[in-house]
Amino acid sequence: MRDRLVSERSVVNADTSFPRLVSLAAHDLRTPLATIHGFAQTLVRMGDLGQPKQRYLEMIDVASRQLAELLDELGLAARIEGGRYEPNLQPADTRELASGAAEELGPERVVVEGEGASVEVDRDAIQRGVSALVQAALRHGGLEQVNVRVDGPTIAISPVTPASGPVLLGEDLRDLGAAVAVLVVGAHGGSVGLDGDILSVRLAV
Repeated sequence: MRDRLVSERSVVNADTSFPRLVSLAAHDLRTPLATIHGFAQTLVRMGDLGQPKQRYLEMIDVASRQLAELLDELGLAARIEGGRYEPNLQPADTRELASGAAEELGPERVVVEGEGASVEVDRDAIQRGVSALVQAALRHGGLEQVNVRVDGPTIAISPVTPASGPVLLGEDLRDLGAAVAVLVVGAHGGSVGLDGDILSVRLAV
């Protein structure tokens, strides 16, 4: 009986400590990554390195920024799972959040329509989440364009294909950005649901 209690306690400790471990790893990896990114940017700005060296440095610069964004998402997910996420609530308009995805991914790929509403959210986290869901719909659905319709506090993304649906719901873990987006929306008291080929992101007012 005692061995069983010790075993159960160990499992509980492992469950609660893993998000902290992920958060710590994401934090510690930022320092060497910042060094790589900083020197890459410096060398890119210096220029006159000739090709293909200049192009290689630009690729390193872009890749290091992408890695930094991934670490931010991992750290955010770990804080949410560990119950340590404290959103920096600010007023935001849902139409502006949807338009941010169009600006990031290109207006030719993301068509935004409808009228928004004011919501209190962690603006940066929700903005990244909406963009990640739109990007996942494009990437995993094999689409050239998606529509984003805003109706008050709801942002609807369509079409969502049968292949991309589970990814956007965070059920099929093949896209970190989409999975974290679902967690972030839920942490704000909102929801992400799929009805037919329409994914609805509902934010609490």
